[in-house]
Amino acid sequence: MFSIIIPTFNNLNYLRLCLDSIKKNSKFNHEILVHVNDGSDGTIEHLKSNKISYTHSYKNIGLCSSLNLVAKQSSKKYLLYSHDDMYFCPGWDICLSEELNNTKHDLFYFSGTMIEPFRGAHLSYDCGKSIDTFNEKKLIENFSSLSFYDHQGTHFAPHLISKRIWDLVGGFSEEFNPGMGSDPDFNMKLWNEGVRIFKGINDFRVYHFSSITTRKKIEVKKNRGEITFLKKWGFSTKFFKKYYLKSRSIYDGELSNPVKNIFYFLDLYLCKLKKFYFTLFD
Repeated sequence: MFSIIIPTFNNLNYLRLCLDSIKKNSKFNHEILVHVNDGSDGTIEHLKSNKISYTHSYKNIGLCSSLNLVAKQSSKKYLLYSHDDMYFCPGWDICLSEELNNTKHDLFYFSGTMIEPFRGAHLSYDCGKSIDTFNEKKLIENFSSLSFYDHQGTHFAPHLISKRIWDLVGGFSEEFNPGMGSDPDFNMKLWNEGVRIFKGINDFRVYHFSSITTRKKIEVKKNRGEITFLKKWGFSTKFFKKYYLKSRSIYDGELSNPVKNIFYFLDLYLCKLKKFYFTLFD
């Protein structure tokens, strides 16, 4: 049904859990495509033995380049991007199928509701902060009873878009490698192509170990995505999420163009000052 694209970087144990959850908890058959960065931990051998398609780079080429490379292998109409440290809860693809049936065009961006063992998540619920302490039984028994809502202005993985729209905007912008700031930039490109449905789906739930590999791999040097975004678009990611996406509010339908009141122009002016500063001194 979907092409599920997953970038990974020597993270076999989490990737195996992610793939197993898709296999166990999906109603429909999906095409799984993995991009392997390095892969010296046995990832390639695992994928081969399980007949999972993959692309490969001998070094870490970054999240954006990884996604763009592996997405070219897709044979499906829709692309679903997932982190390798996500566990897909039962029913995830049923609710996405229903959303697609209710949407008569492909100008949409659907994403999941993340359950994380940390504060600040969509749903904060501790089923283990690492794979070693992961309590799958606890998650399966309780995930559907956790209270949340369909939310507006989502810009996080896992997300589903049409392959046509992905190709139209050129996938992820590789100037954001290894990946910080790439999600809102991708959303901004979608906005400019007329996408106004940015819907976080309450029933599409995943457990996320919160990019544990990115935080723990010291060889991954983070890019300054916020500054790159500011220079590229003329305003900050915070401004974009507040005035365009209306992030974290209750979903109430397609978004409209931002209301340009005094607060909009004041915040935009501050963004312009920051852009001017970083253009001169960065």
